[in-house]
Amino acid sequence: MTAIPSPQRNPAEAANDSGIDMPSRAEYPPAHYWRRWSNDAAAASAPESTLPPAAADAPGADAAGVAGDDPGDAPYRVLVVEDDPSQALFAESVLSGAGIQAQVTTVPEAVMPSMQQFSPDLVLMDLHMPGMSGTELTSLIREHPIFAHTPIVFLTGDPDPERQFEVLECGADDFLSKPIRPRHLIAAVQSRIKRARALRRQRFGDASRHPHTGLHTRPYLMQRIAAALTAGNGRGAFFVEIQNPGALHDRYGYAGFEQLMHAVGRRVGELAGACPSARLNDNAFLVFAPDGAPELEALARTLRDGISHPPFDMDDMPQRLRAAIGYSTLEHGFADAGAVLDAVEQAARTARGEPIGLAAYAPPARSDTSADLVEAMRSGLRDGAFELQFQPVVAVAGGEEAQFQALLRMRHADGSVRSAGELVPVAETAGLMPEIDRWVLLQAIDLLHRRRDEQRPVRLFVSQSPHSLARDLHATWLLEMLASHGIEGPSLVIDLRLDDALVHSIVLRQFSEQLMPAGVQFCLSQYAHGDEADALLSQLPLGYVRLAPRYSHAHADPQLRDELRAAIDRAHRLGLQVIGPQVEDPQGAATLWMSGIDFIQGNLVQQAAGELDFDFQHSVL
Repeated sequence: MTAIPSPQRNPAEAANDSGIDMPSRAEYPPAHYWRRWSNDAAAASAPESTLPPAAADAPGADAAGVAGDDPGDAPYRVLVVEDDPSQALFAESVLSGAGIQAQVTTVPEAVMPSMQQFSPDLVLMDLHMPGMSGTELTSLIREHPIFAHTPIVFLTGDPDPERQFEVLECGADDFLSKPIRPRHLIAAVQSRIKRARALRRQRFGDASRHPHTGLHTRPYLMQRIAAALTAGNGRGAFFVEIQNPGALHDRYGYAGFEQLMHAVGRRVGELAGACPSARLNDNAFLVFAPDGAPELEALARTLRDGISHPPFDMDDMPQRLRAAIGYSTLEHGFADAGAVLDAVEQAARTARGEPIGLAAYAPPARSDTSADLVEAMRSGLRDGAFELQFQPVVAVAGGEEAQFQALLRMRHADGSVRSAGELVPVAETAGLMPEIDRWVLLQAIDLLHRRRDEQRPVRLFVSQSPHSLARDLHATWLLEMLASHGIEGPSLVIDLRLDDALVHSIVLRQFSEQLMPAGVQFCLSQYAHGDEADALLSQLPLGYVRLAPRYSHAHADPQLRDELRAAIDRAHRLGLQVIGPQVEDPQGAATLWMSGIDFIQGNLVQQAAGELDFDFQHSVL
């Protein structure tokens, strides 16, 4: 694109402002000089904000806000889409100097992920971008209902009036011409955002607050945590879990339980004070501690003690509650807010078994013995050492539907092969699973795409780590990949391991709820009978259950056979289909078949291989 010169300032003006002789034209303003530009802008009244009034009391809130704003209002957020570095720096500097949070995106492919993550109040769009024009990006943004009303303002040096009409016709809100004086840019951005926030408030009211508890919504709180990670100004987060929810449900019924949890929510908000809080699910709450909040352990004790005493009044009877609280500092290098939620949920599970009911998150330590394998995996991702093998999942009642489980492997230079069981624990500790999981999904989607074009559709079961599912944009990326490749959702089944689901149930539930509208299905793997495991069958939106391998050897153990039948019956009552894995011998297959299993998988059927060549139509078990 043609570079547009930065705005000029008269040398006399510069001299008056700073006492320094300035050239009549400069590529960038001098350091800190833009902070005076906001003073040139017309005074703006405090904008309407989706942030609730209580945010004004939050420690660490951006006191600068926006020029003319009440300090309690959320700072304005602007996404700058500009491929020219000097122009991007100019816009970012001007906006930042006015107290506006600005994020720059220089490539079209990163615009939609940035929209999802940053959730801007306004997009400042360039017209000419390599690979995709600003008008095309605007149309793409408008296709997403959540961004249908986000203001998009073009800032370009193209003088053609026809271009301006095209910009407005494609869904943009305004057109600003370069060069532009900083105060004019600030005024245009502020006025657009102010009106947009006011309209949003009229449409939705104060959507960031729960009407009964006064707590924030989960999206709002996750956005606060994400912003704190970016700015490096947050103290930590808490996962507050009320114990024995099943017994409380049984005692009070659904309506009574909700009444109790609303009371708990109000108390959590009071105890947290200026730290914003949100309800995550039936019996769990999330609290964010910004800078200036009390020490994490002290606040955790305050929350725990305040929930247990005084008791809650239920049907004129005192109801004492016990809370397990996991907490974590934000200084562990978390990738995003989802990773923070995942960490405090893990800590809360640890807290359940602690007498004091509290636990701090401790990142897993990487052993020296795994260092070589970690480096081999890093190299393998670059050099193509990873591969997928496939094992058929065959219906015992017969059928032509082709379906396979995708199994991760890594092949070393000497020809030796490592299985997922060897790779995954080390990769999770080293933080490599998000990258590996994305590679696996890319291979699976490419295979589904090719099989569809060949008129040979297939269903793939693909395992994913909770460390990947917790990432803020993982679900969005997967949905976009499925749509761009024309893949129907039911052809992909995400495998969730039982141990992971027990520890990361909030993360997995939120991820699955995002994917369900597209038809993606879910399978709970390595399932074994237990109170918590049985509860997951109804809590997660599952379509399949893959049993623990020990059930495939139940023919030699009468007690285990009874447990097998009960597990299959429990799953069938919930409308789930059941897979028997690692079937190695006819006796095991026969026991599974007589117990009512739906699918068989294992070396008795076919060993895992690199090709999908099983004959489902003529298979006989």
